[in-house]
Amino acid sequence: MNGRERIHNVLKNKKTDKLPWVPFAGVHAGKLIGASAREVLQDSNKLLEALLEANKIYRPDGQPIIFDLQVEAEILDCDLKWAEDAPPTVISHPLADTSDIPDKIPAPGEGRLPMILDVMEKMKDRVGDETALYGLICGPFTLASHLRGTNLFMDMITNPDYVKDLLDYTLQVSTTMSKYYIDAGMDVIAAVDPMVSQISPDHFKEFLSEPFSKLFSFIREKGALSSFFVCGNASNNIEEMCLTRPDSISVDENVDLAAAKQITDQYEIVIGGNIPLTTVMLFGTQQDNMKFVVDLIDLLNSTDNLIIAPGCDMPYDVPIDNAVAVEQAVHQTEQIREMVANYETVEDDIDVELPDYDKLARPLVEVFTLDSDTCAACTYMMAAANEAKDHFGDKIDLLEYKYTSRENIARTKKIGVKNLPSIYINGELAYASIVPNRSDLLERIEKCL
Repeated sequence: MNGRERIHNVLKNKKTDKLPWVPFAGVHAGKLIGASAREVLQDSNKLLEALLEANKIYRPDGQPIIFDLQVEAEILDCDLKWAEDAPPTVISHPLADTSDIPDKIPAPGEGRLPMILDVMEKMKDRVGDETALYGLICGPFTLASHLRGTNLFMDMITNPDYVKDLLDYTLQVSTTMSKYYIDAGMDVIAAVDPMVSQISPDHFKEFLSEPFSKLFSFIREKGALSSFFVCGNASNNIEEMCLTRPDSISVDENVDLAAAKQITDQYEIVIGGNIPLTTVMLFGTQQDNMKFVVDLIDLLNSTDNLIIAPGCDMPYDVPIDNAVAVEQAVHQTEQIREMVANYETVEDDIDVELPDYDKLARPLVEVFTLDSDTCAACTYMMAAANEAKDHFGDKIDLLEYKYTSRENIARTKKIGVKNLPSIYINGELAYASIVPNRSDLLERIEKCL
């Protein structure tokens, strides 16, 4: 059984000879050939070379072509900020000051789509018989956030009909992108929608159940398989996600995979995840990565309906040996279990000093993120905090702690942050995996003045 067969079998609830492994090596693939994130996301030759190298080194069962949630937004007139070691970030929102509903649908010749479709077809020809290829689209809710900005969260309360109309539009974009990618040979269409983790189950039911159900139905009718990919603490929405009937759900380290799998198993939906991106893949050793995978597999009641994968797009600088170690632990679990049987992870001994929250000169807003430059949920959490800073000016202090440095990881653990992204005000948790609407955040801060 080859990798493509494993992915197809598991997503159809059939037995496989081995656990499937999907390395979400987006910009990280560029590291394998010495190319920057910007280069592999803009140059078809370098993207193809990087993907083929990732396929050779990491022996994936399934593999994404491009991990960039800004492709659609760029075509729809959002401005992007580019980086050399991360995907671009949306920095402008065309609908921020208007309640219009666009009617523009991306055409295959626009933006970076010609490059992406060309590479998809070439990858299908080169490795598509052996490896299941994933086409990643920006999910309808995150795309709506890109277009509308943080106003979207207030709209959900004050103007729900507008939100539904906007989601009807972004669903059209998502189905169109899905069709392009299916026609280019993609086996699996993954709707990557990190903003789903930032809303309540009630809001999911009200706004997202219908568009996502229609999206996965469309993908199914086109003969492809589907994945609902969400970052952040989506634990409360797992069942609602299942009810939209994707073939699989992918989650990150914020979610208890064993608890989530109990829910997805009830609906015969595959779950994928959820190797921590920084503490394990980026900063861990080979043995740390092997042990995490073995322990994760042992933690689950069953390895049926399961795909092992990073929790999201792998950081650019993940050591190659660490990702190789994960592949070995997935495909040679018993052998690796013996190798790490007596291994114990060594915690970083980094001491950080927390502010004296009782003696602050002014209210302190601290935002704990995976990275607001690369994580969409973190981007909009930080944007909400920045809007508060703009409103209050020098009356408050604002700090961001990105979970991309050892010091910030230690700080996050010391203060007791459970979920990323989160906002703390004067050392007290205010919002965990929920992007606040503007008025609520301003009111909370006002009480501290």
